[in-house]
Amino acid sequence: MFGMKNVPLLLLLLMQLLRAGSALDNGLALTPPMGWMSWQRFRCITDCDTYPDECISEQLFRRSADLLVSEGYADVGYEYVIIDDCWLEWNRDNMTNKLVPDRKRFPRGLNVLADHIHDKGLKFGLYQDFGTKTCAGYPGVIDHMALDAETFAKWDVDYVKLDGCNANVSDMAAGYPEFGRLLNETGRPMVYSCSWPAYQSGSEQPHFESLKRHCNLWRNWADVQDSFQSVMAITDYFAKNQDSMQPHAGPGHWNDPDMLILGNYGLSYDQSKVQMAIWAVLAAPLIMSNDLAKVRPEIKEILQNRDVIAVNQDPLGIQGKRLLMKQNIEVWRRPIEPKINGEYSYAIAFVSRRVDGSPFPISFTFKELSLFNDNIGYIVQDLFDKNNNLGVFRKEREFKTRVIPNGVNFYKFTAL
Repeated sequence: MFGMKNVPLLLLLLMQLLRAGSALDNGLALTPPMGWMSWQRFRCITDCDTYPDECISEQLFRRSADLLVSEGYADVGYEYVIIDDCWLEWNRDNMTNKLVPDRKRFPRGLNVLADHIHDKGLKFGLYQDFGTKTCAGYPGVIDHMALDAETFAKWDVDYVKLDGCNANVSDMAAGYPEFGRLLNETGRPMVYSCSWPAYQSGSEQPHFESLKRHCNLWRNWADVQDSFQSVMAITDYFAKNQDSMQPHAGPGHWNDPDMLILGNYGLSYDQSKVQMAIWAVLAAPLIMSNDLAKVRPEIKEILQNRDVIAVNQDPLGIQGKRLLMKQNIEVWRRPIEPKINGEYSYAIAFVSRRVDGSPFPISFTFKELSLFNDNIGYIVQDLFDKNNNLGVFRKEREFKTRVIPNGVNFYKFTAL
């Protein structure tokens, strides 16, 4: 077992108990964070001679920041530009032990890049790892947590993602909170994205109360890959575990099913709508990972759909659930504002897991959809088609919809 140098794990756990009053409580991420991250699309491409527009470099992140603004993403709420793995030199500085950005790909260091991102009205995020090395083999934070937290603050970082490769899982429940405390002690507000539930998955139940106290968001399960199969495997995991996960999401602390992959290679137009709708219902962080210069207009329209984003960013912060499955049509439902006379409004996504060749017509009763505004009902609006107002839905009627294979119909039921 390894941990912090010369600090036994039991002592570190005791330190956490003594610091029970020093939870994260940084006032950040009161709605799910929105932004752009490099990993899913650009991975660990470091050969800038062969792939100058794709390699992990200052140029890539400057360009992505510029595109977030010029292409209208920033206007609808995407604000974080996050460097994932592979930004470091292979070794720390020999004299200071500080982390060193790759000298060829980030020749001016990270402060210049942070200034550019901030000058655009955006915020700067950075990846590190709780282990001895990052997932790609670069230096991790173990044995240098205080130094690295202070370094991030000096680099004007606004968001920290801490991965969990090359680490002892049994150290994470104490180590992750400790690093969050050290981030707090710098005095610089930094959103803190944790990963330890993803590494505990299958071996033990995450300690959600600790996660809520010490992290703004946390990865729950496997990495998303560039396929619809991967997206739906993640949604199935969230549905299977929703009773244990859902109660712990809320303003300042979110379950994270991983990045939006819209605009890459693996999703069709309609499958892209499926991911966007379910992520909105789940109150998930909306962190894109794509080549913003190559996102097709119809996919950009999904990513910038203000009505769907409003569901995701709903200030009540209640994570939705998969309510039921009927004839291979899933119903995902989330309580949202406005709340009228004690009755919530709802965002409801009807997701087809069918593969037959035509749109499938299906009906649901008030009771099946767990709607409670019996006497007055709800105004129903199509969230992907603002011109499609379906009128008032009341208890005596069935709600009818027709969903294409691997597609979604997404509606807002506004309480009257």
